[in-house]
Amino acid sequence: MEDNSSNWALHFYQENNDKKEQSQHEKTFLWGLGPFITLWSTQALSTLGSSMTSFALVIWTYQQQGSALTTALLSVCSYAPYVVLSIFAGVVSDRWNKKYTMLACDTLAAVTTCTVWILLATGNLKIWHLYLLNAVNGMMNSVQQPASEVAVSLLAPKEQYQRIGGLQAFSRSLVTILTPVLATAVLTLAGMNAILLFDLMSFAIAFLTLAVCISIPHTSQGEKTTPEPFWQAAKKGFHFLQENRGILDLILFLAGINLIASVYEAALPAMLLSRTGGSSTALGMVSTFTGIATFVGSIAASLLPAPKSRTRVICNTLLFPCAQRTFSLHLEKAFPFGALALFSAG
Repeated sequence: MEDNSSNWALHFYQENNDKKEQSQHEKTFLWGLGPFITLWSTQALSTLGSSMTSFALVIWTYQQQGSALTTALLSVCSYAPYVVLSIFAGVVSDRWNKKYTMLACDTLAAVTTCTVWILLATGNLKIWHLYLLNAVNGMMNSVQQPASEVAVSLLAPKEQYQRIGGLQAFSRSLVTILTPVLATAVLTLAGMNAILLFDLMSFAIAFLTLAVCISIPHTSQGEKTTPEPFWQAAKKGFHFLQENRGILDLILFLAGINLIASVYEAALPAMLLSRTGGSSTALGMVSTFTGIATFVGSIAASLLPAPKSRTRVICNTLLFPCAQRTFSLHLEKAFPFGALALFSAG
């Protein structure tokens, strides 16, 4: 009897101890993602505000000029500095404090929004103002993105990187879906001023959260070693690509595909706004379909098993959307069918 009682007591103790360890593990698991979730949610809100402003300015630009080239140059002025400076942005981000870098870039983006608001309110907003401000935003994004990616990796344990990647993909898809819907609705009901106000409010929330509530750890490499010269660090990146030819070829291949696709993306807003019966609502619906398709695709990619040939999957998933988008151009007079074709291409 005493042996049975002792065994039962030991079993009961071990069971309770296992439950406590499991509870502590779950608590640690949730707490470990707390800082990331705070940063991720507020930054996603700020991204939504900025995307709504960009979407509304595309419509405003076309209404002012009625030119597809003028509208397309907005994207060119935004992405050209981003592409050029991205070569050195990683080196710059490694040398600067990640938190201060993100705060500075967010502040300059808010300054450009305030500038647009003031120029619009005084009736002095010109197209070249938007080109210049988009170029400034492109430069800031090229520095902020690598700093933000490093900050995210420092805020959560390595075991949660896959979960973090899924949440980031989800927020990007959600922003793509909500941007045209909300921007079109707010622009129609309250005008451009309401969109700019929402953009600034979302910036204030993200800025204060990052400044007050988020503490980003310093990298151990930056504390223990002296940073190497700027050009030497940049050369190391180029040498790495030369030694890993497969990565370089993939980058060049994707760059060529994106260059061709960007021509279509730049002309799409003007095409929809200029056609008979076209409006900002039609443009918003097409953009929403694309966002929904991206969201569905991200879920499918996370659920499907790893492919045997990743190269074949990359090629097929790029060729199919290109063919579908070409097919959708022939359906531009039948808006619902064109939107459906864009959905399948997304």
